[in-house]
Amino acid sequence: MILSSCQTLNPRYSVLLTDLYQLTMAYGYWKTGWHEKEAVFNLSFRKNPFNGGFSIACGLATVIEFLNRYVFQSEDIDYLKSLTGYDGSSLFQTDFLKYLRELKLVCDVDSFPEGVVVFPHEPLVRVKGPIIQCQLLETALLNIINFQSLIATKAARVCLAAGGDPVLEFGLRRAQGSDGGLTASRAAYIGGCAATSNILAGKYFGIPVRGTHAHSWIMAFENEQEAFRNYVAAMPNNCVFLVDTFDTVEGIKHAVGVGSLLRETGHELVGIRLDSGDLDCLSRQARKILDKEGFSKTIIMASNGLDEHSIDALKQREAPIGVWGVGTKLVTADGESALGGVYKLTAIRGRSGTWEYRVKLSEQTSKITIPGILQVRRFEKDGKFVGDLIYDEAMGMVGNQILVDPNDTNQRTKLPAGATFQDLLVPIMRKGQLVFESTAITQSRERVQQQLARFDSRFKRLTHSETYPVGLELELHKLRENLIQGGG
Repeated sequence: MILSSCQTLNPRYSVLLTDLYQLTMAYGYWKTGWHEKEAVFNLSFRKNPFNGGFSIACGLATVIEFLNRYVFQSEDIDYLKSLTGYDGSSLFQTDFLKYLRELKLVCDVDSFPEGVVVFPHEPLVRVKGPIIQCQLLETALLNIINFQSLIATKAARVCLAAGGDPVLEFGLRRAQGSDGGLTASRAAYIGGCAATSNILAGKYFGIPVRGTHAHSWIMAFENEQEAFRNYVAAMPNNCVFLVDTFDTVEGIKHAVGVGSLLRETGHELVGIRLDSGDLDCLSRQARKILDKEGFSKTIIMASNGLDEHSIDALKQREAPIGVWGVGTKLVTADGESALGGVYKLTAIRGRSGTWEYRVKLSEQTSKITIPGILQVRRFEKDGKFVGDLIYDEAMGMVGNQILVDPNDTNQRTKLPAGATFQDLLVPIMRKGQLVFESTAITQSRERVQQQLARFDSRFKRLTHSETYPVGLELELHKLRENLIQGGG
């Protein structure tokens, strides 16, 4: 079944937002009678993006919406019924498709809340339930968490570089499709951006929207002064003039001249925007002209291919820029194509009813998985986070407070005495029912800032950041080593 051009759907919440192999494995579990076996899967990632020292968990709200709507519709079943194997016969039996049509999620889901700072190897999401259901959720969970966490992390880095100045997200026109643009706007706001140019994101997520005019507005009139005057007449309460259409310095002077007329209407020239050229030099010239003409409160906004590194360089030179418009390099996560999250089976119920642990082996140490029903305990001392301990909930905290680096087991960190702690994974669903009280997007955004403030600056550097201590609880480490030695 193929949708006609007039039919629409929202793929964000379709159960078919998955890879074929998830369904072929699900069919295999069903055929062999393994589909009801209880299993645990953990979603994690292997390295921080952008060569940075941290990442931001993002996407949980979208995950919850997806899980709440997880139902195979009749049209989904009709499409799956049309699929064939290499021999031309049906890929799935009718009884299996009937099973899918009646399937209702009964999984337990635990997750980091949105806005929590996270690190490699930590389980951002943990799913426990019938193995067939856990398996079917893999691709969608990775799709949601990977992208949103990547963009939120990029936004957090950009905002750190801006040093408290407002950052506006301007990336919709360069985003990877309409859904990519919408999702990126949401994640960028959680990561720290103050507003977006994306109207749909403003409507859908309640993000503040900002924007004035483009070069085409200037070019539509006889000259720059006429364009500015007509904009003042149309929208006097939203005047940030783009001044680089022809000659930037002349454009600044024209903006000041029209700004004086604007004052006569009881309004102020909010700002000017520089979108090309030497932003350091031009912003200094602009500030001098604005201050001389009595516009000391008029802000200078900069755009033009900015990212955390170019903003940081301008801040280091003390360029008098007060607002930053960041587009392409933010919403496309320039410098990192994907977060690289993975979703791995870590435990399964044996015939005796006890948990049997699983580990995936690899010649690459970073790809060897961590077995167990994992939880992360974050320790804090004197107002700063000092280390994260990954432990198995079924085993409990058996070992002392020593972190064993999962990539280098000879590297161990002892947590300071008297440190307080908090477990980071919180219940989201129990037996398929939502038990988590969703928070507003503004609270997720605030959580990012609160979290980052409690990490030492050496972990937040844009380059050459130090590695924050994350490790396995001692007994979990021993269990993992035994499984590795035994071949998994």
